[in-house]
Amino acid sequence: MQIIPVIDLKDGLVVHASGGDRSHYRPVHLNSQLVTGSSIAEVVSGFLSLYAFPVFYIADLNAIADNGNHRQILEPLIRRYPNIEFWVDSGLPQPGLGSAQPHNLKPVIGTETRLSPYDLSNSAAVLSLDFKHDLALGDARWLELPQYWPQTVIAMTLDKVGADSGPDFARLDSLRHRHPDTRWIAAGGVRGADDLRRLEAVGMSGVLIASALHNRRIGVAEISKF
Repeated sequence: MQIIPVIDLKDGLVVHASGGDRSHYRPVHLNSQLVTGSSIAEVVSGFLSLYAFPVFYIADLNAIADNGNHRQILEPLIRRYPNIEFWVDSGLPQPGLGSAQPHNLKPVIGTETRLSPYDLSNSAAVLSLDFKHDLALGDARWLELPQYWPQTVIAMTLDKVGADSGPDFARLDSLRHRHPDTRWIAAGGVRGADDLRRLEAVGMSGVLIASALHNRRIGVAEISKF
């Protein structure tokens, strides 16, 4: 099971995501034992000092909310690390980082942006099925059209993010059993190694994590086991 660090960008800084209420997100270093600053360069370096992660997930929260974007920050960062794969959710079918897309950039299509379903089955994109308060966000037809899904799908429970309440195991188990051929990535609520073991047991191929890395509940000893 692959562990993928999460970076949430808002107004030029990496922020600490908690409960899906983005209006209250604060700079991540205020809640971190891993970094002393909240620039994206510092946070990526902090994660890499912990472990040589081959994949990062980045949410451009301004772009998702249609309130600006972080292209000028993201493009040089992604080109600086050509051997790392960056999954970028910018609220658009394509991240829009210029005419020549970096080879190590994968767009994330999040259903919360209310994009109508379209065929991603042969694309390199990652689909994020977004949920909050036990409801599917965006166009519910995404759940009804698995033939449109790409190989890799994130199950994102936004109100679990940073809430220290554990992942949405029941939903993840249900999705995995209904669609066993999908490569599922869990997102939201991971507290420590016990949660990682349970996620692996229900068949998750990967997991997105931020808080448990910043507070060091998950470190190199735990990561190395997966």
